[in-house]
Amino acid sequence: MGKKNRVKGKARTSLPAFVKRPFEGLPSECDVIALRELVPAGTAPLTLAGSDREVVLCSLLPMAAPAMVRESGAIWLGLQVQHHFGDPARDLGAVLEKAIAQAEAGEVGIVGLTDPPGEGPRLQDLVTGDSLDVTVHEGFDFWLSDVEDSDAMAGALDQANEAAIPTSRLSSVEAAYWTSIGTKEHLRWVMPQPEDALLAALARLHVAGKDVLVPGARFVGMFRTHGVLAPVWDLEVGTGAEALEEPAAAFAKDLEAALADTSDLTPEERSARNGLANRQVTLR
Repeated sequence: MGKKNRVKGKARTSLPAFVKRPFEGLPSECDVIALRELVPAGTAPLTLAGSDREVVLCSLLPMAAPAMVRESGAIWLGLQVQHHFGDPARDLGAVLEKAIAQAEAGEVGIVGLTDPPGEGPRLQDLVTGDSLDVTVHEGFDFWLSDVEDSDAMAGALDQANEAAIPTSRLSSVEAAYWTSIGTKEHLRWVMPQPEDALLAALARLHVAGKDVLVPGARFVGMFRTHGVLAPVWDLEVGTGAEALEEPAAAFAKDLEAALADTSDLTPEERSARNGLANRQVTLR
């Protein structure tokens, strides 16, 4: 019995530590989170430190592959995967290192990660740059952008495209994504500010009536993901992404001012903050 307990204890201590905010320090951290959690089909080129090899960060790859080495030698790195070993940034670093080694050996195909990666560089340690150039695609046709014979993947591509909900990234602000699920439209905006400060600022704007972006919009709450908050608005059907550009930019300025306000919250603002802290919504 004692031996069994010691084995179990050793197994528990060998598990990788959970990292609350794994993508902090990456270029465009909030867009990376959105690509992982919100965007069906999206891509963003990465700049590999000390190398000119082409690396593309992708929301989802065929079969939810962690990475693929393409015929051209380019590496596609997937965010929406089936494994999670405690630190997604370390997982991505391990996959990218394996993909680089495979590409340098002239081997193409899927790169997997079936076991905890152990110690090593995280994605932040392998890439450089200040921001990402995110492209949101209507579907997954980009999977075949460099493939001559696409017949073998036609079925999987059609199935993936059918599941892709319309999504657009706003251009006036960072990491804000409009989406339509048919009977509803939403704006989901991933924000990097510390939770306490952001909740206080959002409460100030709510009490001031400055959190209604467009007519018919309603701020319904937020979700927590990868150590940050993502406020969510419900929109009237037919609103579209373009109508949100100017209001979102104005809201960003109001939010900046509210974040800079260090005065005590009023009783009404404190009540609003408490309500916001408990108003969580689901991702989808």
